[in-house]
Amino acid sequence: MRDKQLPTYQARWMAGLNRGDVSAADDAFVPDCTINITGFPEPIRGVEAWKQAAAGFLAAFPDMQFTVDEHVVSGDTAFYRWHAKGTHNGPFGPLPATGKRVSFNGLLFDRVADGRVVERWEQFDQPAILRQLGVG
Repeated sequence: MRDKQLPTYQARWMAGLNRGDVSAADDAFVPDCTINITGFPEPIRGVEAWKQAAAGFLAAFPDMQFTVDEHVVSGDTAFYRWHAKGTHNGPFGPLPATGKRVSFNGLLFDRVADGRVVERWEQFDQPAILRQLGVG
């Protein structure tokens, strides 16, 4: 069923991301969570590794703001359609900061237990980011 209010774990995680605080993952994800992201060669395993990956992305785009456009919750699963906007003001892999604005969207599918993510599948428009940075 569609809900108007985000589940607590996702609301905390999005608020943390939007203020650049990846420690919010401690409340939103179980310690041994698995994060599967399309285009990544291996799943990210564990909340510490997830925080490190998110912090690296936010270092490249420190003003990044994420917004959930729609979500559906059914039992222990939740689905999200979201978008984000930010400025490339730090290194992004081998790319030095360009100062360019990016805008992209994504999808999430979470399996949740006791109000925290156990496993996440995420897909976001990585090619759009690269095109906007002048790479792709």
